[in-house]
Amino acid sequence: MFPQKMRRSFEPGYENWEPGTCLLIYTCTVNAEIVAVGSEMLTPFRQDTNSLFLTNQLNSLGVEVIAKTIVGDDRARLAEAARMALSRADIVIFSGGLGPTEDDLTREAVAEALGVELRRDPALITELYTRFASRRIKMPENNARQAELIEGAEALRNPNGTAPGQWIETLYNGAMRVIILLPGPPWELEPLFVEQCMPRLRSSVPETYIATAQLKLAMVPESLADQRAAVIYKQFPQVQTTILASAGEVQFHLRAQASTQEEAEYRVETLSGLLEEEFAKECFSTGDETLEQIVGYYLQMRNTTVSVAESCTGGLLAERLTRVSGSSRYFMGGVVVYSNEMKTLFCDVPPLMIGAHGAVSKEVAIALAEGIRGECRTTYGIGITGVAGPTGGTEEKPVGLVYIALADGGKPEVIERRFPGDRLRIRHFATQQALEMLRQKLV
Repeated sequence: MFPQKMRRSFEPGYENWEPGTCLLIYTCTVNAEIVAVGSEMLTPFRQDTNSLFLTNQLNSLGVEVIAKTIVGDDRARLAEAARMALSRADIVIFSGGLGPTEDDLTREAVAEALGVELRRDPALITELYTRFASRRIKMPENNARQAELIEGAEALRNPNGTAPGQWIETLYNGAMRVIILLPGPPWELEPLFVEQCMPRLRSSVPETYIATAQLKLAMVPESLADQRAAVIYKQFPQVQTTILASAGEVQFHLRAQASTQEEAEYRVETLSGLLEEEFAKECFSTGDETLEQIVGYYLQMRNTTVSVAESCTGGLLAERLTRVSGSSRYFMGGVVVYSNEMKTLFCDVPPLMIGAHGAVSKEVAIALAEGIRGECRTTYGIGITGVAGPTGGTEEKPVGLVYIALADGGKPEVIERRFPGDRLRIRHFATQQALEMLRQKLV
């Protein structure tokens, strides 16, 4: 169904192949666009989860999703979105807007974009009346709108609802397009797509395989991570590299498409290996593990334990450590010592030390780490104190200033950081830094 497209590809399997060696080959790359329909998804109260499901299904066929659009219940905007999607994507999938009400306008908008008419299908009308009769309910007249098919469309029966889907194969500006209209409710969309659309797509989309990989880095600024990585990943334009950043974490997501699974995996693994070498110190995972999971693995491997004393993070570090099932094997406990009195009571921090250096100081952070380690009799103790804001900062000790200390019975380590952002972000940064300190110590 879909014609071959010429593109540049970087192929392994040749004796003289090196990253950056370019061969011009023919391959069939099929792409898709998803248009989610519904004004409710333009509010803070509803999310478009259908697109995530559809993307996963399409990717399993080697189909790349190049765009996702959310459009409200407006016919003109829907028709405009349909024309835009049809101009650039081989497969265009619409979810939602197939109900019986006046604001369900997907059928009309797609027909307008294609320049064709709607027709009422007698068989669908009969099915609708039969469905309502089986429930001993008189069918409202507006439900008959759900029996309207776009000219040239084939109905996709919906056993879980009254809105049938539609399948259209057509030329648009000289290019072959597949258009799929699906009902919005996930319990209707998902089985319909899997049972009726996936087999058709599987038979028409050329065999293409996708391989993915990811690397997670701790406490590396996004710009610095990209600066170091770009020199490497730019040699691999056949691998799509996406960088995601959050407080204290950068993720590289790699994705390659090829005619065989082995080839796709080779491309991804080659680049992934080079990035791992570059970030050998900062990379804590090449899978789905969180930093707290990795720290937990190392603590168990080393047969070691940890305890924490937290001030500005308010127990967040303990909460992250205990998110991991089985963490009782290595996490012995902790305290939230918000007041100066509690720092002294639970961690033996000398009042004179607090008076001389202040509660937010490297000296107090070390005393917290050593004190909680002694109280809990653990291999490691972590102490955190700082100014999380938005109030409480001074010129000498501004909002974002945090001290994190790690004690193990020898010379304690302490780090001073000035984290950006609001209270939640600063607190998360602090726990991320603490976990990374412990991971580095364990490694």
